[in-house]
This record gives sequence, structure tokens and C-alpha cells, in this order.
Amino acid sequence: MKEITSPAVSSSIKKLLSYATFEEKVDEEYKKYVCLPSRKLYSMEVNEETVSCIGVEFLNSKKAVIKHIAVLPKERGKGIGSSMIRFLCKKHDIHSIFAETDKEAVNFYSKFGFQITSLGEKYPGVKRFLFEFKVK
Repeated sequence: MKEITSPAVSSSIKKLLSYATFEEKVDEEYKKYVCLPSRKLYSMEVNEETVSCIGVEFLNSKKAVIKHIAVLPKERGKGIGSSMIRFLCKKHDIHSIFAETDKEAVNFYSKFGFQITSLGEKYPGVKRFLFEFKVK
């Protein structure tokens, strides 16, 4: 895993972030990772190809929120997402990590061990969920 700090977003990171947020918001979200000290963005490469990224916002020294997590479709199901979360928790000594997302991610987060709370229909027609994981 490597931290992404370049002022310009690469095409591979832009593509990955587009899986995790609206395409029109990618540049704005990337800028937050570069400019805000409370945010960090990491990527993982396999055979010199960037296959995943995870972006986090630190609430304090022990708590963080996953803002974006994405794995190329051809690489999904191989444990890459889980390994990125474990990396973040270990590197930054995180005790609690949170994520808010939609129904598509429930299976991934529940397999990892996150506690799930339904937030109901936060946006018209869109159910959202809050996930929390406490590191042991």
C-alpha cells in the first residue's frame, strides 16, 4: 500500500474513485485528500497495476471513517478490500472505523465483522447503512 499525495489525480485513481462516488465528484473528493490533513488516500498495486484504493478521514487519533473504498471489478473477491482496512487500522493504530454506504456493500462489511445499522431511506429511494468496526 502506498499513500497518494500527488496534486494531480492519475487516471487509474480517478477510475477507482468513480466506483466509490459519483464521477462528477471525483476531482473534488481527490482534492480533499491532497489538501486536508485529516484525510489520507492509499492505493494498492498488483503486477504494477493500481487495482484498489481506500480513502479515510480521521475523526481523532483512534477513530476514522472510510470515505471511499474501491477495487477493480476483475480483482474483487480476493481479499484486497479487507487487507486495505487491516492496513489502515494497523498503520494508524485505529480502534474504531466507520463507513456509511448503500445496500451493495452490506455483504462486504458484514463479512469483515462490521456492525451494521440501517439509516433508512436517507435519500429518496436510497437506503443507507452505517457500519462500525471496533479493533480488538
